[in-house]
Amino acid sequence: MKMLLAFVRAYPARSSLALIALLFAGLLDGLGLSTLLSMLSLATESEGDPSLPEQIALDVVGFLGVEPTPLALLLLATTLIATKAILVLLANRQVGYTVAHVATDLRLALLRAVMASRWRYYLSQPVGRLSNSVATEAQRASEGFRDGAMMAALLINGVIYFAIALMISWQASVAALLAGAVMLLALHGLVRAAGAAGRNQTRLQKSLLSVMTDQLGAVKPLKAMAREEHLDGLLARQTEQLKVALRREVFNKEALSALQEPLLAILVGIGFFIFVVHLEIALAAVVVMLFLLARVVNLLGKSQRAYQRMVVSESAYWSMREAIEAALAERETNPGDRSPTLAEGIRFDGVTFRHGGAAPLLQSQSMVVPANSLTVVVGPSGAGKTTLLDLVAALLQPEAGQILIDGVPLSEIDHRQWRRLIGYVPQEALLVNDTVMKNITLGEPGLSESDVERALRSADAWEFVAALPEGMHTLIGERGGRLSGGQRQRLALARALVHTPKLLILDEATSNLDPVAEQAVLATIEHLKGELTMLAVTHGDGLLGIAEQVYRMTEGCLQPVTPGGRQSDTLAAPGR
Repeated sequence: MKMLLAFVRAYPARSSLALIALLFAGLLDGLGLSTLLSMLSLATESEGDPSLPEQIALDVVGFLGVEPTPLALLLLATTLIATKAILVLLANRQVGYTVAHVATDLRLALLRAVMASRWRYYLSQPVGRLSNSVATEAQRASEGFRDGAMMAALLINGVIYFAIALMISWQASVAALLAGAVMLLALHGLVRAAGAAGRNQTRLQKSLLSVMTDQLGAVKPLKAMAREEHLDGLLARQTEQLKVALRREVFNKEALSALQEPLLAILVGIGFFIFVVHLEIALAAVVVMLFLLARVVNLLGKSQRAYQRMVVSESAYWSMREAIEAALAERETNPGDRSPTLAEGIRFDGVTFRHGGAAPLLQSQSMVVPANSLTVVVGPSGAGKTTLLDLVAALLQPEAGQILIDGVPLSEIDHRQWRRLIGYVPQEALLVNDTVMKNITLGEPGLSESDVERALRSADAWEFVAALPEGMHTLIGERGGRLSGGQRQRLALARALVHTPKLLILDEATSNLDPVAEQAVLATIEHLKGELTMLAVTHGDGLLGIAEQVYRMTEGCLQPVTPGGRQSDTLAAPGR
């Protein structure tokens, strides 16, 4: 119920419209049944005063100026029930629209919260877990809202039917209600068991998809070494556990449905016996009472099944809310408000940084990246070169010292505005199975074909793109599989250049290329010199030959060396 209340608070207008429609539908249905009771009494010429529901129906007919004949009452009852069906349809449509909104809003809330979180938090989140939340948990949560709305609708109808039954015979109604309550309590254990199975599903799916995403990323070397059974072993146990949880959920759902039906039949039989033998109710009233009480108990049973389904889905909703709130708690702060420029350059002034309690990757280090030049940082893998780039992009903040942009501390600059001046080329070109143009623009509507062509020409990629069957509208395959490594990297370079950045960051941009492709990319980088500021990190020697400034990074120290690799005669002392 807590989840349903959370949805009602989140969507008050939609929920209110649906509930109002359902309430009026129930009232019309109740009035229609009262009219049918009056018709039966007239048709069977029952003796005695009409019951309260019958009198209400007769008063409505009199108000409409129609003679209370069986045919008139039948037509009125039919009209009321048909109107009720239309209101139920409208209410269900409103619920359906809200279900779609719930799933979409949860997905967007999670994605936006994660994208706005600190870089360190983002790196700690398994991709598979986030994918599971977006693809599976959001859908299950929205289905939980639908089941909760269905439960509310069934309860509303049940209350109205029970009210009509009370007007006919309060003793029989109370007895039937107590019997129905006993039935629901007796079967409530199946609801709890299904809820536990749903919580296990949520936990296992998060873990399973997290492991699958990580392992499938390395499936090629596993197959190449004939060790794919290793992946099977990792996933088999969790998959079996998930199967058990699904089986328990299905069993408890089916058991609840199967046990409710015979219990309902028994209650109806007992009610018929009591009405006819002990209460001596008129035959027409007996028929209506049996129908009403059977409907009340049936609606209670259906609402219990809807509640069971909602309980199964509830864990997915709270899991997603937990993920959203955790990401919001790690929201990236942006203390600066100054607009950035890059006319002079970037300067590290006594910067210290470490990951957690590890040894410092940078210890009171200084470095200068002049504007409109190529600065290369070379060092072994694991030396902290990518971390240095993350500091420049304000994805990480130094523990001590400061980074200055044109003499202004980066902490005083609006980080989003600063990042909009950056073009980033990663070690591996992250391409998707779409057209060249979509891979360059990433779907941004403000970029035109002329912008893409300009970027491709700057990256020396226009010649091979123009030769493709459909030019920049050619599909390039999964991860750009239809292109060579050098071509993929030049597309990544074009993507970084399409926004005409002032700073181009190259993170091991040539390390995965063969010698021919590397030389082609190096030639592209060389002709970009002077057009914008470039900061590159590498563990190879290729970029050193075209660099204008070179720093060697080892054991937390940045030492300037002369371009070409010879160490400078004047080393920058730590902290300077």
